[in-house]
Amino acid sequence: MNPLLARLRPYPFERWRALTQGVVPSPRHRPIHLGIGEPRHAAPAVVEEAIRSHLGGLSVYPATAGEPALRQACAAWVQRRYGVALDAATEVLPVNGSREALFALAQTVIDPTRPGGAVVVCPNPFYQIYEGAALLAGAEAVFANSDPARGFACDWDAIADATWARTQLLYTCSPGNPTGAVMGLAEWQRLFELSDRHGFVIASDECYSEIYTGAEPPLGALAAAAQLGRGRERLVVLTSLSKRSNVPGLRAGFVAGDAALMQAFLRYRTYHGSAMSPLVQAASIAAWDDEAHVVANRALYREKFAAVTPLLAEVLDVRPPDAGFYLWAKVPTTCWGGDDVAFAVQLLAQYNLTLLPGSLLAREAHGSNPGAGRLRLALVAPLADCVEAAHRIRQLIAKPTP
Repeated sequence: MNPLLARLRPYPFERWRALTQGVVPSPRHRPIHLGIGEPRHAAPAVVEEAIRSHLGGLSVYPATAGEPALRQACAAWVQRRYGVALDAATEVLPVNGSREALFALAQTVIDPTRPGGAVVVCPNPFYQIYEGAALLAGAEAVFANSDPARGFACDWDAIADATWARTQLLYTCSPGNPTGAVMGLAEWQRLFELSDRHGFVIASDECYSEIYTGAEPPLGALAAAAQLGRGRERLVVLTSLSKRSNVPGLRAGFVAGDAALMQAFLRYRTYHGSAMSPLVQAASIAAWDDEAHVVANRALYREKFAAVTPLLAEVLDVRPPDAGFYLWAKVPTTCWGGDDVAFAVQLLAQYNLTLLPGSLLAREAHGSNPGAGRLRLALVAPLADCVEAAHRIRQLIAKPTP
């Protein structure tokens, strides 16, 4: 048995199930689930039609590199979205969703035999895959806490120079899960300078980039590099159709960036068996080529934020995110001392409402758990359910004891 498996911690949802094993949800309330970030809006018609029209692909072995038409569609989308021209043949690879690619990338990049050992730096709170990928690649995971005083930007300066010197991979998440924070140009410049000084790879997780509340779309890593006059060396961007196009079951996305890294990543993926189904490739082309459904999807989330945030802001410390579909709310100290787990358990027990405690999404680092005392609300349910959830939270805060 691989001994590194013992280093993995239970996934947040596993920990939540264990914490609520004996909890009986209120039978007086219908269940509402805002715990898992699973898009529930309708899949685009253009994607469904593309799948129906390409069923013949079931009898064909796909190439790991993907069809040239798919790589070109991905590159064309990057050009339209960010104004960055990519070489579709050498700087783009289709992947089976960003999750598997985030994990596999660490296995490609990390050299655990390097003197001093390997470090992977992650934001905190974070997407659990970052830590798991680091540990199974034989690296140490080090965390940069989000700072609520700075709009939940990560405190990269809290990482010691000696740690940066051992760092081989940095995961960023912008827009952030769960904070919704978007990295600005100055933050990107700081990370590029660190990468250039220490030689580590930056993996930018941008799967929430198309769900935003403001007029301007979030800045991406490729665009930031271009604006700063920097090349794409040691830079990889990962994105997905799951949130953008409401197709989490499609398992489709792409990775783009440094051509040398893409070549090595393709070699790894060829042996790993990561080729994308021809049906999924056809559906992906249709999705990346169409923006109308993305605009409509974004409008649905904006409607939910506009309805829910004011209701909660009267009783919680919460604001609309820069992007993404989560609210990152602070539990009042008048409710179980601000304990996020206790608050979430009581929401389930008294009101049959499922949220995710923020402390389960983070690690103790630099003397604190930056998720403690917070709740992640995934506004993925229908508008009426999201509004009803807000009212139930208000009721619990008004009468916090069972």
